[in-house]
Amino acid sequence: MASYARLVRFVPKTGGAPLIGEPVDSALDVGLASFEGKPIEVNVFSGSSVLAPGNKTGQTATVERLLSPLARAEVGTIRCIGLNYLSHATEVNMPVPSVPTVFMKPAQALADPYPAPTVIPRVFVKDDAADYEAELALVIGKDAKNVSEEDALEYLAGYTACNDVSSRVQQFATTQWTFSKSFDGACPLGPAFVAKDAVKEFGKLSIKGIHNGNVVQESTMDDLIFSVPKIISFLSQGSTLPAGTIIITGTPSGIGWSRNPKSLLHDGDDFRVSISGGIGTLINEIVEEK
Repeated sequence: MASYARLVRFVPKTGGAPLIGEPVDSALDVGLASFEGKPIEVNVFSGSSVLAPGNKTGQTATVERLLSPLARAEVGTIRCIGLNYLSHATEVNMPVPSVPTVFMKPAQALADPYPAPTVIPRVFVKDDAADYEAELALVIGKDAKNVSEEDALEYLAGYTACNDVSSRVQQFATTQWTFSKSFDGACPLGPAFVAKDAVKEFGKLSIKGIHNGNVVQESTMDDLIFSVPKIISFLSQGSTLPAGTIIITGTPSGIGWSRNPKSLLHDGDDFRVSISGGIGTLINEIVEEK
């Protein structure tokens, strides 16, 4: 069992290398606190990664800037599951899949929470089709290959939040989704990493997507088509999932492209992914590349 409930990776106010630690206030939404300029005090751990955090050092630090729970060098290729909420499959008029729909994002898509901006590339701005997808992300804690569903959770380290930023015109121009979802910064992650053992009732975890203050997506993990053990087992067949692998698990209904009228991402927008269980609120400020 993990020696922590949740961790953050951050730059301390004193400067220097990023640190790992557990927020002193166990109830604090660190994403909202960062956005509102409130102090975030952290019990510092001896390690440099959420994959190997070490132990509490007895020291505390104040957060200057939150970082994604993992660094790009740790994550490799990001595995992504599409059409994994019943409500979303209905929304886009697609049949419920019999096996997981898989696409990938490169490590360069990984991005930090607020205040890091989410930049829509110039090539996609002209399409006026940038969209949000609030998602739960899984983090693999040790190398996994050919694992069974029964054993899959042994390889899971924990959970965080993600926004699967997408360009719908490019997505639907082909049967392959990767190009439309793989630009630099298309996978902002955070704000907190929660140990799997700290989540007691996974199905009751709630997820919300909030666009400019309006709740546009809302669901619980009970609506997932493929369970977390199924996803991990499926992706590990014949293919090693190295420790640090991020798996994003699909989005509930309410994407901007399917709304009437459409509600897409534009310069200056605020999009938030809020997940219960201590994960908190991932805040993205949208910037269109000029």
